Amino acid sequence: MLNESKHNPDVLSCIANLSSDEVFTPPQLVNKILDMLPEKLWIDKKTTFLDPGCKSGVFLREIAKRLDKGLEAQIPDRQKRLNHIFKNQLYGLAITDLTALLSRRSVYCSKTANGKYSVCEAFDNPQGNIRFGRVEHTWENGRCVYCKASQESYDRGVELETHAYAFIHADNLEEIFKMKFDVIVSNPPYQLSDAGDSTGSSPIYNKFVEQAKKLNPRYLSMIIPSRWFAGGKGLDDFRDAMLHDHHISHLVDYPIASDVFPGVKVIGGVCFFLWERDYKGHCQVTTHMNDKPDTMTRPLDEFDTFVRFNKAISILKKVASKKYPSMSDQVSRQKPFGLRTFVKPEKQGRVTLYANKAVGKINKSEITAGTEMLNKWKVLISMAYGEGGEAREYPRMIIGKPIIAAPPSACTETYLVVGAYGSRNEAANLASYLRTKFLRLLVGLRKNTQHITKDRFAFVPRLPLTKNWTDDKLYAHFGLVADEIAFIESMIRPMEASDE
Repeated sequence: MLNESKHNPDVLSCIANLSSDEVFTPPQLVNKILDMLPEKLWIDKKTTFLDPGCKSGVFLREIAKRLDKGLEAQIPDRQKRLNHIFKNQLYGLAITDLTALLSRRSVYCSKTANGKYSVCEAFDNPQGNIRFGRVEHTWENGRCVYCKASQESYDRGVELETHAYAFIHADNLEEIFKMKFDVIVSNPPYQLSDAGDSTGSSPIYNKFVEQAKKLNPRYLSMIIPSRWFAGGKGLDDFRDAMLHDHHISHLVDYPIASDVFPGVKVIGGVCFFLWERDYKGHCQVTTHMNDKPDTMTRPLDEFDTFVRFNKAISILKKVASKKYPSMSDQVSRQKPFGLRTFVKPEKQGRVTLYANKAVGKINKSEITAGTEMLNKWKVLISMAYGEGGEAREYPRMIIGKPIIAAPPSACTETYLVVGAYGSRNEAANLASYLRTKFLRLLVGLRKNTQHITKDRFAFVPRLPLTKNWTDDKLYAHFGLVADEIAFIESMIRPMEASDE
C-alpha cells in the first residue's frame, strides 16, 4: 500500500492547465509516486533524477525536499547540501519556454538558476539543470518521423511553439545531459492535436515511456492516461509491450481522473506505474474507486487487454472455464451495411433504415454490404455510447439500449449489429441478454472510451438463445458468489425492457 504524505496547500495545486494536452501535476499526486521509490534513494548523494517533461517543476521540487532531509547527516551545511542536490542530482527537460521559467521558479525559487535569489549558488548559467531549447520536427511525407505530428499543423514560425519535445526527438538521449539517470519520473504531454481540438488528437505519452525505457534507469514512473489498457489509436504495440513487461512492479489506476486532477476530465481515467530495472515478476495493481483502493498482485498479461478492476478477475476466470465461444465473433464490424453516418432515410423504399436520430426507408440497391442480414431479425446497439464524458461515479450503463429490427432492415454506421436471427424470439432473447448487468460489465472491462466495437465483446460468452437470460440466471449459471455479484451490481445500472 502506498503511504499518503500530508502536505500544506500549495500554489501548484491551484495553477491552471496549459491545455488538455498539458496537465499540471498536484504535489499530493507527485508524493504518492515518490512514495513507491525505495527510501535508500533519499540518503544517496549520488542518485540522479530526471523529469523529461517538466511543466511546473513539481517533481524536482518534491524530490529536492526529500533529499534535503535525507542528506542532512552526510552534508550538514544546508547551503552546501542544496548546492549539491540541485547541481548534481536533479535534471529536467521543459516542454515549452514558459514551463521552463515556471519550473525554475518552482525549483530554484528564481526565474534564473544563477539569479540573486536562487536557492542554489553553484550554477554559472541561467538555465541550471532545467533546460529548454526549441526543437524542430523532422518531416517525411507530411508527418514527423519521431512523433507523427502533422506538418500542416506544426510546421510553424518562431512565434509559435513547435511541440517537438526534445526528449522524444533525439536519437542519442545520453548526449542531452551526457550522463545516465537512476530515476526518471514525469507527467508527460498526453497528445498532439491535428485539428485544434481533441477530434484529431494522437497519443504521445507512450513515446515518452518508450524513450525513458531506452535509457535503462533503475526506476521509471510516469503518469499517463489509462486508455492504453484497451489499445487502439496507435497504442496496440505500446499496450502489448506494457502488459508483457515484467519489470512493472506497481500499477496504480484512477478510473475517475478528477480524483487526482481536480477539475480535469481525462476520458478513461489516468494511471501511474513503477518500472524497476532489477525487478521481474507479477505486478501490484491498485485501483482507486470513490476513495476506496483495491489492491491485488497479479500478472498484467493474464488477458489480451488490461483488466483494471481486481474484483473482475475471478468472474472472468469462471466465465472462461465454461469455454463458450466469444460473442465478438458474431458482432458486426463498422458500417455493417456499407452505409456511412450521413446517409439519411427516405420516405419510400422497401427496407427500413435505422440512421442517426432517424428511422425511415431506403432502397435495397443502395445497400453495398451485409445483404445476407437484410431479411433476418437483428439486434442493434449504438456504436458510440458516452455517459457525460467522464461520469463521476459508478454504476454506469456501458452500452445503449438494444433495438430489435424486424426484416427487411438495415442501419448506417451509427449502429452495430450484435446478432442476426431467423426468429424474433432469438432476437428478443439476445436483447434481454444485452440488458443484463452481467454482460454489460464484461463489455465495460474492455471499454475505456465511448466507442463500441466488436472487440469490446471479447469477454462476453456466446450463450444459446433458447431462453430469456436474466442476471439471476447468469449468476447461477456461472457460479458467482455474493462478493462477485455485489461488485457487478455496484458497477452497472439497471436497464429495463421498456427502455428499448
